[in-house]
Amino acid sequence: MTKQIFFFIILSVTVFSAGSLYAQVGNVELGKTYTGIYQRQGGYYDYSDPEAVNMKVSVWGFIKYPGRYLVPDYTTIIDLLSYAGGPTDDSHLDDLRLYRVLPDSTEQMFKFNFEDLLWENQIEVENRTTPKLIARDILIVPGSPKLYFKDWFRVGIQIFTAMISLTLLIIRINRT
Repeated sequence: MTKQIFFFIILSVTVFSAGSLYAQVGNVELGKTYTGIYQRQGGYYDYSDPEAVNMKVSVWGFIKYPGRYLVPDYTTIIDLLSYAGGPTDDSHLDDLRLYRVLPDSTEQMFKFNFEDLLWENQIEVENRTTPKLIARDILIVPGSPKLYFKDWFRVGIQIFTAMISLTLLIIRINRT
């Protein structure tokens, strides 16, 4: 009877630990990595110019330093991304979004590609609009976690070792 209880406890712990490996991948929030390790969740950054008019804007999503920024009014979107530490490996740079609340309380969203911003002077497109930043704009850098070979390998090794341990435990219990 005690062998069966011991076997049940070991099996429960093994299944629980193997099942929790994937829970972190599906439950990703802005500013967190897929491993669940805490990163900066936002702050207030001052890049103001005392000689210019300054404005407050926000940058959120898959960037190094998300948060609110006090920047000069001549700041471009590329400058703002640079102030924020740049996009992470997990970001989708082809789907940047700029949200703006207009004075009449209507909301506006601009979608654009980072490549369009980067090569703006060399690309000729008729209807492309790259918005100029104004106060209270919110730049969102969307993304999703990417698992590389080393991550899949680590997960596979953990599951493999759990199965080997479970097999050895069953063999040992059956011998006694």
